[in-house]
Amino acid sequence: MNKDVKAYHSKQTKSDKEICNALYDIIHEHLPEAENKVWHAHPVWFFDGNPIVGYSKLKAGIQLMFWSGVSFEEEELIPGKSGKFKDASIIYTSVDEINSKNLKRWLKKSKDIQWDYKNIVKKKGVLDRLK
Repeated sequence: MNKDVKAYHSKQTKSDKEICNALYDIIHEHLPEAENKVWHAHPVWFFDGNPIVGYSKLKAGIQLMFWSGVSFEEEELIPGKSGKFKDASIIYTSVDEINSKNLKRWLKKSKDIQWDYKNIVKKKGVLDRLK
C-alpha cells in the first residue's frame, strides 16, 4: 500500500478503516496490474490512465464506485445521480456487508467493460466504450 493510501486509511474511524482495508486487499489482489493512487482525495485504481474503481468516505458510509459500473448490469450497484456518466456504486457501513464473491465479479467486469473517462474533457463530455 502506498503512503498516500495509508494516510487516507489512517484518517478513517475504526469501522471505516476496516472497510477500506478489506476493499483495498480484494481490489489489489484482483487488479494487481492496475495503477493505484489517491486521486481527488480518495484511493482509485487505473488502467492506462483511465479510472476503474475507487472508494471514498461519505456521510452514509464508504462508497465503492466503479466508473463503468452501470454497464455491469448488477442490481446491487446503484447508478450515479448525474445520469450522463456510466458510474455505479455501493455503500458499506460495516466490513461484514462486503460480499467478496460479488466484489470479485465486479472487478473482473471492470477489466472487461471500460468507458473512456481519461479523454472525456478532450472529447467534450462524450464517453466512448473502450472494451
